[in-house]
Amino acid sequence: MQKYGVNELRKMFLTFFESKEHLAMKSFSLVPHNDKSLLLINSGMAPLKPYFTGQEIPPRKRVTTCQKCIRTGDIENVGKTARHGTFFEMLGNFSFGDYFKKESIAWTWEFLTEVVGLDPDRLYPSVYVDDDEAWEIWNKQIGIPEERIFRFGKEDNFWEHGSGPCGPCSEVYYDRGEKYGCGKPDCTVGCECDRYMEIWNNVFTQFDNDGQGHYTELEQKNIDTGMGLERLACIVQDVDSMFDIDTIRALREHVCRLAGKEYEKDYATDVSIRVITDHIRSVTFMISDGIMPSNSGRGYVLRRLLRRACRHGRLLGIQGEFLVELAQTVIDGSKDGYPELDEKKDFIFKVITKEEEQFNKTIDQGLSILEGLQAQMEASGSTVLSGEEAFRLYDTYGFPVDLTREILEEKGFSIDEEGFEKAAKAQKERAKGTFGETNYMGADVTVYESIDPSVTSTFVGYDHLTYSSKITVLTTEDEVVDALSDGEKGTVFVDETPFYATSGGQEADNGVIRTEDGVFQVEDTIKLLGGKIGHVGHVVSGMLKVGDKVSLEVNEEKRALSARNHSATHLLQQALRQVLGTHVEQAGSSVNEYRLRFDFTHFSAMTKEELKKVENIVNQQIMNCLPVKAENMPVEEAKKTGAAALFGEKYGDIVRVVSMGDFSKEFCGGTHVDNTGVITAFKIISETGVAAGVRRIEALTSKGLLRYYDELEEKLERSAKLLKTTPDKVEERLSHMISENKELHSQVESLKSQLAKESMGDVTDQVTEVKGMKFLAAKAPGADMNGLRDLGDQLKEKLGEGVVVLASDAGGKVNLMATATDGAVKAGAHAGNLIKAIASCVGGGGGGRPNMAQAGGKNPAGIDEALEKAKEVLENQL
Repeated sequence: MQKYGVNELRKMFLTFFESKEHLAMKSFSLVPHNDKSLLLINSGMAPLKPYFTGQEIPPRKRVTTCQKCIRTGDIENVGKTARHGTFFEMLGNFSFGDYFKKESIAWTWEFLTEVVGLDPDRLYPSVYVDDDEAWEIWNKQIGIPEERIFRFGKEDNFWEHGSGPCGPCSEVYYDRGEKYGCGKPDCTVGCECDRYMEIWNNVFTQFDNDGQGHYTELEQKNIDTGMGLERLACIVQDVDSMFDIDTIRALREHVCRLAGKEYEKDYATDVSIRVITDHIRSVTFMISDGIMPSNSGRGYVLRRLLRRACRHGRLLGIQGEFLVELAQTVIDGSKDGYPELDEKKDFIFKVITKEEEQFNKTIDQGLSILEGLQAQMEASGSTVLSGEEAFRLYDTYGFPVDLTREILEEKGFSIDEEGFEKAAKAQKERAKGTFGETNYMGADVTVYESIDPSVTSTFVGYDHLTYSSKITVLTTEDEVVDALSDGEKGTVFVDETPFYATSGGQEADNGVIRTEDGVFQVEDTIKLLGGKIGHVGHVVSGMLKVGDKVSLEVNEEKRALSARNHSATHLLQQALRQVLGTHVEQAGSSVNEYRLRFDFTHFSAMTKEELKKVENIVNQQIMNCLPVKAENMPVEEAKKTGAAALFGEKYGDIVRVVSMGDFSKEFCGGTHVDNTGVITAFKIISETGVAAGVRRIEALTSKGLLRYYDELEEKLERSAKLLKTTPDKVEERLSHMISENKELHSQVESLKSQLAKESMGDVTDQVTEVKGMKFLAAKAPGADMNGLRDLGDQLKEKLGEGVVVLASDAGGKVNLMATATDGAVKAGAHAGNLIKAIASCVGGGGGGRPNMAQAGGKNPAGIDEALEKAKEVLENQL
């Protein structure tokens, strides 16, 4: 048997099924589309759910894919064995109501034996215990002896996921030989050892489960098969595990070179090598699909994998940042099947570098604190870290709880999980995510699922703002109906529509739909599965019926203003790339008739100078009146033109490319101006951070900008009126008032000081001596703190050398002040400590320097006690 490489096997599989009239589709993104049941795509079938449920019509009844997948249910076990991993590729062939068991089994056998060249005598199929049809095919048609066909129960050979489509399975096992076995005489298919490896699973979706255990035969029977590419490579290359197959071995060996370690010499070392090897694969693919590190959802999964890899690098003795170097090896090994890795590598490297730098700062502090906590536990004989301490590490120092748990487990310790959950409930909820009621696809259950999947809509709004069409479907908020009448809320579907549905960051059109009998106000336009476009709103008058001819009229002003803001985002992105660098990628946008919001990848706040440069570039391109053109072309041809694509977006074979002169070129399905001059002007209102490595600009153009300036002008006029001047003299008037205010403030302070002095009268007769040091403690009724300080300085000068303590009752609040000369300080006096000691008498607190201190309080009745105590405190100081 020839030892094919991973990339060869992937190509062989897809080519084989293409020869069987299957459409070879590119891998879907790891980010699930319209599926709230998953954080990440975890199987080849997951992104194809809409085709299996009939909610979308597949591009062909026969499809084949090699789907990138991530499973994180057993992250803690990754590395501890050679079996566990988070990232894998799943080969699959699928039939949507076309072929069934006979063809599926025959092609399984043909590919494994004739294309790959596996020994037929080492292949063992299994079937569901009651699936006589599959058993007959394997035995009678393929020719497998009955003793080599295994019947297994529901747990092993029946696929179902709650209610919905389900069916029996037929798996294929490969006998890898005695060297992989357990040596037991009864070792056979189903044994827990590594000898008999399951490599292919045929799922025959032929039943519908009502959720109560009742099964009915499906009219449309489907085929869903899956075969792990890495697992197939293990068999073909005759190696122990996925860490030994060609592409992953190259990565594993790179880890070893960086660490200066040998694989399979020490268990702990092997664990760290495997963790890093696996996790950097997942991280690289996740970032290429637009997933960014965060503290919740799939972003948290990414951050957790990155940080585990970083920590295990430390355990191996790898110095400094090292993950980017390994990411390059991942890309080199996988770009043959996933060219987007190479296209996005600069961005992948930037995200990894930033996250690794941040974590390296976190981990040193966290490890130090955790070591101290472990020492305390050992000293006290405890083996459980309190939940509060674990949460403090996480919340205060940013140290991940899973790393705390993992480090403790290595020494036989654990965390008080209940205590941690209690302390971290809010964060746990965000990380876990909460989902409402969902259907089989994981999407919110809505009335739209009841619509015939063959219903679709065509968007004609690039060329038309009004259009005639026919109503195909009407719904209320909870059911499909034949008509909507006066006042009812609902959704209207038509064959062709000029209304743009919210997508690509551009908010939906609104407007009116008219029939001979009724008027419907469109408040929102939505895009649904299967290419359906729904017009959401209410009936203003009359009635709308299915089959009615309608006139669809888009709100022209809203569309025009939205188009100006949308076109401005294209100019903005190119300007940002010119000023900040080519690492800038669009990370999201929101455009409507009032303003534009643009999120982009950048790792620091923009300076005023950078913002001004960007603003000037955009305005210059507006003044240049660049022609705006849209063209449909094959996606590969579009990429060659240098057109910018939205990061992480899944594009079809044909894409729409919008060009603005020679300045900007992007993939875009939105609506735009015909010439940049129509935008009029562009103004950035704010620039902020919204996530790790993501910044946000909010800006205005056209009418929105004029409205902004109108509002500023109104505020200026109101301000001028208050200042009793004209708008053009506001600055001059304010400058004069500020100077006048300073002068008046100085006069007020002088007067207050004089009043305070007069209120005290002559206090020189109250001066006493404490151990030879002059001491004055007196009241200054009504004086504020500034007045007390001024009085203190004056009295201190009169004393020559000594200590002054003053107290005042101003508006029911107490002010205390103490001051000491240099000689008094040298003799031991300390104003700060003195104030601290007497502040409690007035129900307050304070402190300060040895020569000057102050305090406040809420109990005027305690002033006399405070002044008497001051003398006692000073006696103890001298």
